[in-house]
Amino acid sequence: MSKEGRFLIPAAIRNELGLRAGEALTLSVVDGEVRVIRRVSAIRRMQKRLAGLRDPKNPAVDELLRERRAVSAEE
Repeated sequence: MSKEGRFLIPAAIRNELGLRAGEALTLSVVDGEVRVIRRVSAIRRMQKRLAGLRDPKNPAVDELLRERRAVSAEE
């Protein structure tokens, strides 16, 4: 690690992960280890985790709009 706190990911690992120069990454610490994940992969992972909470019969956007319209009608 450099004195500025930067570290280099070796080319073989970047290639294995499909990383490209300038790509956004997310770093996290899990059990004392630094984990690196492509930001787009982190977003997809979170979408999969949250998908089970979604009610296809009652989309959150529709619920939000109903609430906003009700508040607006009261004003």
